[in-house]
Amino acid sequence: MKLMLKMVGVETYYGKIKALHGVSLGVEKGQLVCILGANGAGKTTILKTICGITKPEYGAIHFNDEQIDYKDPEEIIKLGISHVPENRHIFPELTVYENLQMGGFLLKDKDIFEESFKKVTTHFPVLLERSSQQAGTLSGGEQQMLAIARALMLNPKLLLLDEPSLGLAPKLVQDIFAIIKELHQSGVTILLVEQNVNHALKIADYGYVLTSGKIFLSGTYDELYEEKKVREMYLGEGKYVRRASLWRP
Repeated sequence: MKLMLKMVGVETYYGKIKALHGVSLGVEKGQLVCILGANGAGKTTILKTICGITKPEYGAIHFNDEQIDYKDPEEIIKLGISHVPENRHIFPELTVYENLQMGGFLLKDKDIFEESFKKVTTHFPVLLERSSQQAGTLSGGEQQMLAIARALMLNPKLLLLDEPSLGLAPKLVQDIFAIIKELHQSGVTILLVEQNVNHALKIADYGYVLTSGKIFLSGTYDELYEEKKVREMYLGEGKYVRRASLWRP
């Protein structure tokens, strides 16, 4: 199937420090693809590079056959890519409804906005109930729901999720992953960055394992689970006894 998103040989720097080393990956329309890796592996940098916050020094990024690695974040949003950053970054002083208005800033027609609001809150009924509540008073799980809902207001073609389960209690983690699975089943294409490997792989169509800014492995849940290195590093199983094969684009 044709790739919606394609990264080829992307190298990104923070000053003189190379954060991404020739990263290549792809996402097909309708897929849920996860990027796994430890803290500092470069997962967040991949998402920031896709959405234009960080510019790559080398390589190329194409979205629906259009090269986007030189574009500004607002241009990329208009093309249909929405980003939910790590730690949510909601507007705590604004109400839930006002936060969603901020997410739908490109929707100039009130009827279109209200239609999007209605569609988004079907996935998050608690936000409809609390639409007039100040966002900073929501629980951590509800704030994460709000951050995802805000990103969905423009009906994106591709949703980038950065560590959506970070800092949440186990029950809330299950709730968030259930929502992500529901969004995927409704047709939303998702690129998910997540340290909670077990949850992420169970709902993903495909996964990439990132180590020190490089793609180390890739495959389906079954393929990655068969790799003892993955089980040892991320699932707490056994001792690594054989070298995993490197992924090549």
